Amino acid sequence: MPKKIRQTIGYLQTLDTNMCLMFNRSSEYDVIKLFFKIISRLGDGIIWYALMIALLIFDGLNAIEPMSHMIFFGGTGTLIYKWLKHKISRPRPYKVNQTIQIQGRILDQFSFPSGHTLHAVIFTLICSSYYPLLFPCLLILTFLIGLSRVILGLHYPSDVLMGALIG
Repeated sequence: MPKKIRQTIGYLQTLDTNMCLMFNRSSEYDVIKLFFKIISRLGDGIIWYALMIALLIFDGLNAIEPMSHMIFFGGTGTLIYKWLKHKISRPRPYKVNQTIQIQGRILDQFSFPSGHTLHAVIFTLICSSYYPLLFPCLLILTFLIGLSRVILGLHYPSDVLMGALIG
């Protein structure tokens, strides 16, 4: 590999780690840690299941099509991110850097890409295409879910960015 490419990759890895450290330090404050633990827990799937139930309650049979798309693409997203995680096998930040404090629950072993972010983007895009008025709230929630994963020491910013792009 050419020296310039190695240097660029090294620089990006350092930047990724430094950003992870910076965000993770904010979890030293109990209020921030609790807030982002709740957000991350919602991103485990709870919020998306609740959203689908709410759509069914408030929009009846009209919600079947968007729910079907959410389920199909959510499942497809799961297959993609699990395959990538095992193929790439990137360790989580707290395993590589002892300064990074893990503050959340781990659902699997590897870091890249962020499945929480991938699913948040998938559900936000699908739901917003059927219910555009929900877009601002879902966009904020998606952003907070991605941010929570870095603040809690579970992902690097690049994991979240790639999760969002794949989603």
